[in-house]
Amino acid sequence: MRYALLLEYHGSAYIGWQRQPHARSIQSTVELALSQIADEPIEVVCAGRTDTGVHALGQVVHFDTNASRPIYNWVRGLNALLPADIAIRAMSEVAADFHARFDASHRHYQYVILNQATRSTFWHERATFVHVPLEVAPMHEAAQWLLGVHDFNAFRSSECQSHSSHRHVLAVNVQRKDAFVVIDITANAFLHHMVRNIAGSLIWVGQGKTSPEWLREVLETRDRTQAGPTAAAEGLYFVNVAYPANKSPDFGFERNSAIISL
Repeated sequence: MRYALLLEYHGSAYIGWQRQPHARSIQSTVELALSQIADEPIEVVCAGRTDTGVHALGQVVHFDTNASRPIYNWVRGLNALLPADIAIRAMSEVAADFHARFDASHRHYQYVILNQATRSTFWHERATFVHVPLEVAPMHEAAQWLLGVHDFNAFRSSECQSHSSHRHVLAVNVQRKDAFVVIDITANAFLHHMVRNIAGSLIWVGQGKTSPEWLREVLETRDRTQAGPTAAAEGLYFVNVAYPANKSPDFGFERNSAIISL
């Protein structure tokens, strides 16, 4: 049987999604719990790997197992075994050829900036704190240069292993909600550190250090050294992943969510 899981996690205590030999990862923690429930070794494949300190609201993974359990028992058992900072929201049986990563049509991230004079205890490790007032209008204007298919080499890390730096950005918006400035971005896929590098550049625009048109110039250079700094991981959320209708897991409810509703 092949199953899909919908899970959320607070990534601050983990090396990131991917299993590492000598570090605590989201993947290894989930696999350990699944293996205990199934009473056999389980490996999972995710829709999008997240880095150290990055969070998720709607991560999707798939796994294969010979174990037969009611869905309810799987979910209850897993949530009893998993630490408080990882939770299974839902589970669905899927076709044998479903692939959480390769079947995905697009992914949605949200970058959250707490923009006020003083830091917040309650948003510690859940948002990036910027005390300098940010002008949202030029940030949003700059972000529109990212729409469409482009070479995003200027916004990927030197450690990125992708063979191509071309990505298709379907939507990008920058809005203010009370004390928060939120960057919403949806693309077919993302490069390593792509959203955080874009966020760092947009913060520069919001601080008045550069013009909105500067982001277009940076994009065209395809040179990472021309862009702004990499924004902190703590503000980044993997919000959702979309699949074609004939491939989408049936989790029994609408999966769209966001840490800050706009």
